[in-house]
Amino acid sequence: KDCNYPYKELCGCGVGFKLITALSQRLNIPESEYHTYLDLVATAIAADIVPLTDENRVLAYYGLKQINESPCAGIKALVQLSGVKTNFSINNVVFIIAPRVNAAGRMDDARKAVLMFVEDDFGKALEYAEMLQSDNFDRRDADTTITEEALSIIDGDEVLIKRKSTVLFKSHWHKGVVGIVASRLIEKHYRPTVVLTQSGDVVSGSARSVTGFNLYEAIHACREYLIGYGGHFAAAGLTMLPDNVEAFSNKFEEIVESLIEPHLLIPEIIIDAEVSFKNLTKSFYNIICQMEPFGPQNMRPVFITKNVVDTSWSKIVKEQHVRFIVKHDNITFTGIGFNLADKFYLLQMNKPLDIVYTLDENEWNGEINLQLKVIDIMLSESQVA
Repeated sequence: KDCNYPYKELCGCGVGFKLITALSQRLNIPESEYHTYLDLVATAIAADIVPLTDENRVLAYYGLKQINESPCAGIKALVQLSGVKTNFSINNVVFIIAPRVNAAGRMDDARKAVLMFVEDDFGKALEYAEMLQSDNFDRRDADTTITEEALSIIDGDEVLIKRKSTVLFKSHWHKGVVGIVASRLIEKHYRPTVVLTQSGDVVSGSARSVTGFNLYEAIHACREYLIGYGGHFAAAGLTMLPDNVEAFSNKFEEIVESLIEPHLLIPEIIIDAEVSFKNLTKSFYNIICQMEPFGPQNMRPVFITKNVVDTSWSKIVKEQHVRFIVKHDNITFTGIGFNLADKFYLLQMNKPLDIVYTLDENEWNGEINLQLKVIDIMLSESQVA
């Protein structure tokens, strides 16, 4: 409010960078002095999931260059621990660096991440990075365990299955991962979701919404049962007394049921174009890469190829994922579909499929090849009819 700065989507770190830029220009400090922090800015942009438009896009682009060419000791240590040999993309920052940085505060003490970032000695920075790596392993274990428990609660209760919202509470769940768990639950049960745990004498938790539904408005309507709450359209945090959990749950369901439009409870995939496998060439992929860095409001293009057939070599990997080897117009492509094991039966039907995916590169044994990152599959329309 009352800010005349033209771009409103900077994250907190981006605002800080603009401040040191202005101070440096006023004090005649060389650009090279403050540009060294661009790797941290890119990390913050990725971690905060802000729109990758305008200034954020420029800052992320040059921040990625900094990460790949001359990062600070802390980021260099995290990159080394990741085992990734190719240049980091914004996706790598989102899924490799950001979770490890966030894990410190979620599972233990966020100061470890700060100490890692300000450390100039690589050896010491690596020690802090290894602590963050350990915290992230703990975070993943807690995330997996709690998600499995939460899903079993929903799937074992006919009343919960039929609701328009999800509100779950267990006193032993780890406070640091309830927001992640809420997002995981939405992948299976697509509806506004609140996950709560005990925090001292109060119950606290995180809420996540589905696209198009104002979560903050729904929680605000339940404020009579809350000690405190805050957030925005898509996510929120809240606290309440233990005795109010059931009343809040019922009120939240009542509000969501009255406000949400039926189509918002059906996940939607925005497809950019239909293509044939013969279009998926290295030059085509290089053109896509010119649109990077990808992120909110500049997402990686999503494609659909229809009437694809399985080669019989596709298989389930690590119980939850699918390794695809599929053919279209006599051209074979491999792909990976995360958390698509429950749709593997469609491949076993030996019928033409429509596959939705993004195009990616995969490095294996020193070779780099294009692969499909499969988002969803369904029987081709001719087969459904």
